[in-house]
Amino acid sequence: MDETRLQTIVGDQFTAIIIECATSNTPKLRAEAASASCYIEITHPWSSLLKMTFRWYGESDPVKLEYIRQIPGLYGIVSAIYDVPVGEVWPLDKLQALRARIEGAGLKFEVVESVPTHEDIKLGKPSRERLIANFQQNIRHCAAVGVKVICYNFMPVFDWTRTEMAKELPDGSFTLAFDAKAVARIDPEQGIALPGWDASYQPEQLKSLLAEYKAVDEQTLWANLEYFLKAIIPVAEEVGIKMAMHPDDPPRPIFGLPRIVKNREDLQRLVTMVDSTANGLTLCSGSLGADLCNNVEALVREFGSQGRIHFGHLRNVKVEPDGTFYESTHRSCDGSLDMAAIVKAYHDIGFEGYVRPDHGRMIWGETGKPGYGLYDRALGAVYLNGLWEAISKYAATTR
Repeated sequence: MDETRLQTIVGDQFTAIIIECATSNTPKLRAEAASASCYIEITHPWSSLLKMTFRWYGESDPVKLEYIRQIPGLYGIVSAIYDVPVGEVWPLDKLQALRARIEGAGLKFEVVESVPTHEDIKLGKPSRERLIANFQQNIRHCAAVGVKVICYNFMPVFDWTRTEMAKELPDGSFTLAFDAKAVARIDPEQGIALPGWDASYQPEQLKSLLAEYKAVDEQTLWANLEYFLKAIIPVAEEVGIKMAMHPDDPPRPIFGLPRIVKNREDLQRLVTMVDSTANGLTLCSGSLGADLCNNVEALVREFGSQGRIHFGHLRNVKVEPDGTFYESTHRSCDGSLDMAAIVKAYHDIGFEGYVRPDHGRMIWGETGKPGYGLYDRALGAVYLNGLWEAISKYAATTR
């Protein structure tokens, strides 16, 4: 066999390592190289930074892992343990089994969404000590199976809130929607009936919980959050986990409940409250973008340059001046957000973290968990990866 020589070529468009036969001046393709004791490998920089992920709700999810893995450019799965009561410790063996299932499908499991925060922690009740200790143990268990980021939130009572789970759009697809006027007409004293939440609490349970929150204003909720962060962030630092707070959705008070993670000022207060890179954000474009006063592109640049964005939710919303909105396709022209500008902001700050296309419409006759079908989220993932590649290639040619 002829001796070989190692030639390294570094260019703006790609980095290539070529091992070629000494007798040949022409690099071989991989197939030819194998038979000629030659080898070529090309690594594209635009594919090695952004980690595109996809949420999966476990074996009960109608969207199968085997279908998710067929989405081009997908890095990993975002999931959680769904059969353990809120506030209790997730058994390590359940997390190990979840990791094995995901990795068995050829995907990474490095992001958990979410570890739920018990209402007693938000309310600052004495029982929070036990519940915070359980949360700390969940952080340790997640780290033990290779998780790098944990998404969580501090929204009282209601997580993301919508008034319609299947609003029909002109093209015949169905999407999630929020009607600000309809929410304003609801009297919590008379009961709250919202899609997806009707079964979350029994009427008397909800009434009792809302009564407890009457004594909690924004400053009290901030104080309870600070107490919580000062307990969990040191544990996250110790085990190498990045905590990523999800903003309020929608980003405004509802039903008289305080909301404290809704705009730039709130995000800044959050990350400085415990000044650690382990205390960061899930920057959700759709949640923050539902308030037209929030400049999502600017938020990405500001908090991303600080190293505080650990997870990005990338989706578009069509917003009206009164705060009514529906979730559009991911394309910039279909919603109120410039998704190309937002993705470019992530690129410009050198973001190397995790993102997901978040929610999607129900299209092509698909049925399932509202917002979490396969087809439209897959389209969103490919669109976002396409934006990233185009922006990266253009940036390389203009250096």
